[in-house]
Amino acid sequence: MASKVSNFSDLIQRVAASCLLHPLAAGRHDSGGNRSGDEDEEYESDDQEDEEEEGSEEEEEKERCRAWEGTKEEVRVERVVEMERLMSEVFDAVSAMKRAYVGLQESHCPWDPEKMRVADVAVVAELRRLGVLRERFRRRMRRGCGGGAFVARRKRVSGGVAVREVVAPYESAVDELKREVKARESEVESLKEKLRNVAVSSLGPSGTNGKKGSAGSNQSRRKLSSSTIQGQACPAPELFEATMRQVKEASKSFTSLLLSLMRSARWDISAAVRSIEAAADTVPATTTTSSSLVIAPHHAKYALESYVSRKLFQGFDHETFYMDGSLSSLLNPDQFRRDCFTQYRDMKAMDPTELLGILPTCHFGKFCSKKYLSIVHSKMEESLFGDSDQRRQVLAGNHPRSQFYGEFLVLAKAVWLLHLLAFSLDPAPSQFEASRGAEFHPQYMESVVRFPGGRVPSGQVVGFPVSPGFKLGNGSVIKARVLLISRT
Repeated sequence: MASKVSNFSDLIQRVAASCLLHPLAAGRHDSGGNRSGDEDEEYESDDQEDEEEEGSEEEEEKERCRAWEGTKEEVRVERVVEMERLMSEVFDAVSAMKRAYVGLQESHCPWDPEKMRVADVAVVAELRRLGVLRERFRRRMRRGCGGGAFVARRKRVSGGVAVREVVAPYESAVDELKREVKARESEVESLKEKLRNVAVSSLGPSGTNGKKGSAGSNQSRRKLSSSTIQGQACPAPELFEATMRQVKEASKSFTSLLLSLMRSARWDISAAVRSIEAAADTVPATTTTSSSLVIAPHHAKYALESYVSRKLFQGFDHETFYMDGSLSSLLNPDQFRRDCFTQYRDMKAMDPTELLGILPTCHFGKFCSKKYLSIVHSKMEESLFGDSDQRRQVLAGNHPRSQFYGEFLVLAKAVWLLHLLAFSLDPAPSQFEASRGAEFHPQYMESVVRFPGGRVPSGQVVGFPVSPGFKLGNGSVIKARVLLISRT
């Protein structure tokens, strides 16, 4: 028993000594147990951190989405504002273009070249402005549509189509002008046809003192009808005769208007006509009777027509009415004849007022200015109209748009066309005029006063010439118009 106790005591001592000698064993054991617990804690902390990171990322994504939505809203509002501003500019441009186009239309009647030029520039400027606004709109749509699809679509469109879209407004305006030109051409052709019909129907005998049915009249009618059917391709004496009748009618119309204005201004017609004749007469009257007849009220219109005709036909034998020293008719006569007839055909259907509105200083314009100033002197115009405004305009190189000046232009155009035809014919017509006191010759003269029975009694002489006569190359004669008086 005592030995067992001692052995047990030795065992305890050895165990105690071993524990004292190896204290880390327990620590290692303890640390190993603790390590597994720490690892579990670490895993748990990592999972929490991952969850926290995922939550923060979601929050950031939500913040970004909210910011993007706000930005999109701002962009949308900005685009709406910009589009409203763009549409406002488009409406302003369209209104301005409408006003400019109205101004362009108003400049046509009455014809005002300067106003027309300004209005045309304004219309083109507004069209260009609309083109710029359209490009701005397209750029905005390109940016708003994301770019990719729009650019891909635009790449499939050819460059020629894009150019045509840009010039579309101009092409539309050109097409409209072309349609207007065609309409005007149709109107001109219609007027030409009416003129041909009037010329054919108004043909009368040129040597029978008003008698109808003569062979010469019928032959002249057939010739003129043939020339008009051919479109007046070449000058003809019959065409000259028809134009001379137009001069006669225009002269009567202008003289009647001038006489009515003189009466409205309470002129002493007899004294006025006597003054005009005294200033213009180069051949003195042969008898006292002729002078008293000239100033008679019922012969005043013939005296005025004689005065106007003498002024207009002065210089008729020169190719430019002596407005310059041109000698083209002598240097190159064939070409000059062709040029004259070409000018005649180009001008015969034109309205003289519109023509001079476009070309106020052309040769015809200079002719009108020169003849108007010689026929209507400043005191006469001031008495008739209360001022000299028309004369000032003519002196400045312009042409008034009054009724009086318009009637004068009709007469001046008829004389100008007759002059062109005279220098188109080969040989050219020879002009003659009856002188005061000369014997009456029915082959070359025509009385403006009709006698009973249509026959001029014997013993009649020329009181004064009213309009000149012409002898044509084919032998026909356009009689000089005269006012006859009794020799006694």
